[in-house]
Amino acid sequence: MDNIDIKILDILKENSRAKASAIAEKISLSVSAVTERIKKLEQSGVIEKYTLLVDQKKIGNDISAVMEVGIEHPRYMEPFIEFVNSIPNIISCYCVTGDYDFILKILIDSSESLEQLYRMVKGFEGVSATKTYIILKNIKSGVTLLPPVVS
Repeated sequence: MDNIDIKILDILKENSRAKASAIAEKISLSVSAVTERIKKLEQSGVIEKYTLLVDQKKIGNDISAVMEVGIEHPRYMEPFIEFVNSIPNIISCYCVTGDYDFILKILIDSSESLEQLYRMVKGFEGVSATKTYIILKNIKSGVTLLPPVVS
């Protein structure tokens, strides 16, 4: 991967629907060269997928929360992971070091629904502790980090 690939990725990071012709114009490369580079980035797995960002409040998810979850014994880890994967409102799950074992990011429609989800998580076999934070404001939210362009 070279500086040109990084520039292409940077443009796609801002708009994954950018046309090869627009990218080519921005980086002074031919359309066919841009198209070929994008194919190589996809085939090599550098580009994993193209996705969509949605304004959650506009579709009814008024509450964003982060929940820390402690598991009392490693034997409960796999069942808990399966449980988390079965709940669409849990949009991210990280296995972490520290006082808790998992951090969950939750998008949900109301505080009542969050309370129901909290009770489900808290009542799941093997969960020893939880700590929930309601997100008041999203200051920064990234999807990916690219290496810097080398001059």
